[in-house]
Amino acid sequence: MKELKGTKTEKNLQEAFAGESMARNKYSYWASKAKKDGYVQIAAIFEETAANEKEHAKMWFKLLEGGSIKDTASNLEAAASGENFEWTDMYARMAKEAREEGFDEIAEKFEGVAAIEKEHEARYRKLLDNVKKERVFSKDGDVIWQCSNCGHIVVGKKAPDECPVCNHPQAYFQVKAENY
Repeated sequence: MKELKGTKTEKNLQEAFAGESMARNKYSYWASKAKKDGYVQIAAIFEETAANEKEHAKMWFKLLEGGSIKDTASNLEAAASGENFEWTDMYARMAKEAREEGFDEIAEKFEGVAAIEKEHEARYRKLLDNVKKERVFSKDGDVIWQCSNCGHIVVGKKAPDECPVCNHPQAYFQVKAENY
């Protein structure tokens, strides 16, 4: 494919991606509201259309990315960088401008979301480190591994290659989180 960088087509693809992404979110919000208002059929149509918009956005995104979605390590790095920009630059600037215009409550929300984005960055960087060091399915000490498909529990340093109960691959195992 020809080089897109700096072309009107690249700009159009970015606009199409942003438009489809925003439409997907709006339709998802409106589906929830329609369901709460008692319109299940309308909610389903909003949800179906949101799924269509997601696929449209994916098509434009892949073209912007050179034809395919990159590997997980690259995606984690890009995600961490994006979250860093959001909390260090974007939301800090937005909070400052909101305060200058007298919108203190909105400024506080921008600052609150910035703090969340900082946590997102840290999480993505930790996950990236795990991928690079091949520590996603292997730990130094015994941990509780749980199959996210069937719930099977295994204790050990390494997740099994395959779940002995449902036969799903190792990819379905994660360290069990007890947050209850």
